Amino acid sequence: MVEKLKPRYSSVWINKVAEVPQDAWDALALPLKTPFLEWNWLHNLESSHSATAKTGWLPNHLTLWRDRTLIAAAVLYLKGHSYGEFVFDHQWAELAERIGVQYYPKLLGMTPFTPAEGYRFLIAPGEDEAEVTAMMVHEIDAFCIKNRISGCHFLYVDPEWRPVLTQTGFTPWLHHSYIWENSGFENFDDYLAVFNANQRRNIKRERKAVEKVGLRLKPVTGDDIPKSLFSLMYDFYADTCDKFGWWGSKYLTKQFFEQLHHNYRHRVVFFAAYNEEDERHPMGMSFCLFKDDRLYGRYWGSFQEIDCLHFDACYYAPIEWAIANGIQLFDPGAGGRHKKRRGFPATPNYSLHRFYNGRLSQILLPYIHEVNQLEQQEIAAINAELPFSKQNPSN
Repeated sequence: MVEKLKPRYSSVWINKVAEVPQDAWDALALPLKTPFLEWNWLHNLESSHSATAKTGWLPNHLTLWRDRTLIAAAVLYLKGHSYGEFVFDHQWAELAERIGVQYYPKLLGMTPFTPAEGYRFLIAPGEDEAEVTAMMVHEIDAFCIKNRISGCHFLYVDPEWRPVLTQTGFTPWLHHSYIWENSGFENFDDYLAVFNANQRRNIKRERKAVEKVGLRLKPVTGDDIPKSLFSLMYDFYADTCDKFGWWGSKYLTKQFFEQLHHNYRHRVVFFAAYNEEDERHPMGMSFCLFKDDRLYGRYWGSFQEIDCLHFDACYYAPIEWAIANGIQLFDPGAGGRHKKRRGFPATPNYSLHRFYNGRLSQILLPYIHEVNQLEQQEIAAINAELPFSKQNPSN
């Protein structure tokens, strides 16, 4: 049922998160499990010129107010392409072009360049979630219809919020990420114990390969992080992106990383690979964020090709730190070729979609239902091949 705005309520579209006071925004964002909807993270993306119209990510956020109190917000962007999303709808755009429908711009809800589950509308505690969500959807529908936007898409949605939004008519599209879960591990040996003997040997060999060249992985977080590591992390990030060429997705600016030291280092943990002879300048480094009992891998880099350093910096050292710090879920980032052999099962996640063009709806909605069935089979097939011990109870 469509919920129109009630008396005392007003909606305001904003072009940058800085138009809302940080305290008002974070009163809604801080209670959430994800760190990627907090004011500082979003503001850093926008003020550093990482998420801008020039990069194809035009901020177009929706806010809902009761009198002068912010009670809800939706992080939204007008997109002129589908890059940096990690949910690949390029075939939809190609189909739209063939039938004479303008697919772009589209309205997109996600944190830019961040394929991590947890997107949702920010709603003040104590509000009726279903009612507020319906009012927000009504405003989004009106905006898209008025401006002839082809569709609205929410990616990597919070699983607890997904059924609320599907009740408003959005169609779910199933995908998968690779997520490590702490099964009550007390140390790294407990993590190793879930694998079969061959994979246990392989993981030990990979960690020893890093030790043999004289490198030691050191976690550095919060106020212990030297300011210089943020600039260095940009250099590692840029170098890694350049190695992938056109597919590198190098959106973030150096300013973005440098600003994190000032206002977001409390959520950051670097896993820095130091040489025994020089503990000031890392040879390589991975960049993760954490909030409560969740850890998120984002970027990594090394200026030298060092055997197995990627595996240690991006998987093993973070898992060891996660166990020691009470982390329950670790999302290491996009991709899965290396992850599934290191204890990251394929885990379902969903995007949600609404098309405002009747022809696209008629063609694509039945297609999504068929794809979901195939994706479920793919998840089962991947997890059937994980190198776990037959005695592992989670296998």
